[in-house]
This record gives sequence, C-alpha cells and structure tokens, in this order.
Amino acid sequence: MSELAAKRCVPCRGGVPPLKGEQLAALETQVDGWNVIEEHHITKTFKFPDFRGALSFVNRVGELAEEQGHHPDISLAWGKVGITTWTHKINGLTESDFILAAKIDQLYKSLPSLPTTNPRY
Repeated sequence: MSELAAKRCVPCRGGVPPLKGEQLAALETQVDGWNVIEEHHITKTFKFPDFRGALSFVNRVGELAEEQGHHPDISLAWGKVGITTWTHKINGLTESDFILAAKIDQLYKSLPSLPTTNPRY
C-alpha cells in the first residue's frame, strides 16, 4: 500500500490555498498515471475488457468516495472509466485529491482479471 493510500481524505473547510508548483510535483510522483491539469485538477483513465467491468469499478469508486467524503467526477464508457478530481471548496488541489487517487489506484489493482465478454474494442 502506498503512503498516500494509507491516509484518509480530510474535509476541506476552505480558507487554504490550493497546492501549486513543487508541492504538486511531489504528490504527482506518488500517483502513477494521474495527470495534473493546469494545477487545478488531476485525471486518469482506467481500461476494462467490457462495459460490465467498467460499471463495477465505477460503483466501487462511488462507495470509496462516500467512505472518504471526497467525490470525483466519473465518466463511464464501454471499456473505460475516466476519473477527475479536485477540491471544489478551494477550486484547486489538496493532498486529499492525491489520497483519493492513490486509493482508487489500489482499488483498480485489487480487481480480479475480468474475461472479455464482447471484444468490440
């Protein structure tokens, strides 16, 4: 388990500046495949062999988000799930965004291999 994945998301009460520069760069190195976009949000796409696997992952991410009290934007398509997160209260990134990203990565890595039920793509 990564150091970030072991932490818990902390609710943002506002009044703190979003992370920038070196602070962001240091956290970005701890979440593989996540991209920092304009120092505002982070995003990643996860691949699946079919729609059912992608939908199952979306539901598990939803449960994780509820548990952590930190809710990403999620897009679902056949064979892929896109996740984007930032801290809305400050309109930027906090450590909690990277904690959630690490936990989502851990969730993805824990999935069993799913057989392709319809090899359309």
